[in-house]
Order: sequence, then C-alpha cells, then structure tokens
Amino acid sequence: MAVGEEFGRLGSGEVVRRFTLENAAGLRVRVLTYGAAVQSLEVPGADGESVDVVLGYGTLDEYVAGSSYFGATVGRYANRIAGGRFELDGREYRLHRNEPAASLHGGREGFDKKVWEVAEATDDSLTLTYLSPDGEEGYPGAVEVHVTYALSGDALRIDLEAASDAPTVVNLTHHGYFDLSGGQDEDVLGHVLHMDAARYLPTDADLIPTGELAPVVGTPFDFTAPQAIGVRIDEPHPDLMAAGGYDHCYVLDDGAVTVTHPGSGRTMEMTTDAPAVQFYSGNFLDGSTKGPSGRPHRRRSGFCLEPQHFPDSPNRPEFPSTVLRPGGTYASSTVFRFPPV
Repeated sequence: MAVGEEFGRLGSGEVVRRFTLENAAGLRVRVLTYGAAVQSLEVPGADGESVDVVLGYGTLDEYVAGSSYFGATVGRYANRIAGGRFELDGREYRLHRNEPAASLHGGREGFDKKVWEVAEATDDSLTLTYLSPDGEEGYPGAVEVHVTYALSGDALRIDLEAASDAPTVVNLTHHGYFDLSGGQDEDVLGHVLHMDAARYLPTDADLIPTGELAPVVGTPFDFTAPQAIGVRIDEPHPDLMAAGGYDHCYVLDDGAVTVTHPGSGRTMEMTTDAPAVQFYSGNFLDGSTKGPSGRPHRRRSGFCLEPQHFPDSPNRPEFPSTVLRPGGTYASSTVFRFPPV
C-alpha cells in the first residue's frame, strides 16, 4: 500500500498525508487525508500541457482555518438542516448551528475537518475511511464512512458509502470547486452549463428550501439548454438575490450535467446516481484566501456541482428520505469525465 507524503501536522501532532493518483490518460489528482479533500486535479489540454481545474489551498494551516470546503468530503449531512434540529422516530435531535438559521455541511466540525484513515491506496485509486461517533455534532448513531477516488481513462470516479449502528440521517457529497480555464479567467461566468433538471428547490432568505419543487422554465434557473453561468446570474429574482447568485438544489432528471469552457474547449461531464445536485457559483468567495499558485479565490472564481439528497430532508417528509438504519447502506457514485480537447 502506498503511504503518501506528509502534507503537514496538526497542533496535536497528528500527521496529514497527501496521495497523488495518476494514469496513462494524463489525469493527476492529489488527495489529502484531511477532509478526504481533493487538493488538485490536473487535466491535459489540447497543447498537451496539464492544468489544475479545481480550487484548493497550498498548506494544511489554510485547510484548518478555511471555511469554503474546498474539495472536501462533506457530511454527516451536506447542505442545510433548518433550525439545526430534526425529529427521528419520535425523538428530537439538536445540532450545532454554524449559520444563524441552520446547521450547514455537518455543523461546527463536519467531516471536512477530520483526519481520515487510509483503507487502501494504489497508483490510481485511494479509499479513505472515517468513523463518526454517536452524538458527534448532535447526530445519533456511530457512522462509518468510506470515500474512494479512482481514475479510469479520462474520468475521476468518487464513491461514497456509509453504515450506521443506530437510526440516523446521512447526506454526503464531494464539494469540489471547478474552474476549467485553469486559472486563466477572472471568474467562471463564461463557462457554459447544461443540466437536465426541469425543477429546482426555491429557498427563503436563509437559503432553506421552502418545500416547493418549482419548474425552471421561464426563470434564470433554466439550464436545460446550454447557457453561460453569468448570463442571468444577477437578474432580480428573489432566490438569486438571497444567495448572491446560484446556490440552489436542482432535481436531476437523468443525473447528467455538462460544463464547457469556450476559451479552451475543455469540457467536464458529470454523471451521478444522486437525486439532486447543488449548483453553487462561488458567491461567497472574497479573495481573502489563495490557491497553491498564489492566485486569490475571488468571488465566482469557481463553481460547485455537489451531488446529494435534498437540503432539509429530515424536516420535509415530502422529500426523499435520508434516514439510514442499521443494516442499511448509504451509497452514491459520481463520475467527472474530461474528454480530450
């Protein structure tokens, strides 16, 4: 088993390692045991040179201090749970609220702030595991989580699995920020997005779903035909205004999303078996942090496509259930493919 290289040490002295996976197609991904995070993802271009198409940090201290979830495996519950509370089997559970009106991405210290153990490592795949104890961040049940990153041809596949010893709720996602220009553009507003999703989840002022599954037709949320991300992002639609742009959950019709960067011709095709995807246009990035190359993370300099279940499902019985019971398995697979330019 590969051991990876030391990336840094926490204040406790615990070692964080970085693993580099690469294959003959020219893909190279670096994964940290901290947050099970993708630090970089290099993709070859038409000129044969590879560029990094994700946002990340250069040092462990920046990951520890950061709050943007760059490339992290997010849980125990990705996205928002309203009021930081939910009921399960007649009992109320209260979570840490890291937003005024919600618990977001697992709370104060979600899976993105944990050091994961290495279960298996090869030249082109890596499996990491984390055991979330009963009561962590207020969630019931001890949950064992596995994430596997695997390269195959022109694709990166991410498999997420979880099992619990008691009834609980689970919603996991990969929180990668993508920039297919490789840092050449100031923002990602010129990227063209095509998403086969006829409905999205409107939100209130706190970005909590209202419970409605609204049609995208006739709204700035319609990407059923290819559209540049920035064409309608600043329209005076109440949902866009509340989030400062796109930060909304789309109900996927066939699990397929395609993004193209016209300047380079580079394309990313995402397929997933998750029922939804959170599309986030990097509205809250403010340039106060920077990537390994020194480039600032400016507003809208990366976009996220986070495959997942619906936000606030534990409080919305009309939404697909995210309850995980003993003997059951949470499983989700997503593939990010980068066809040759």
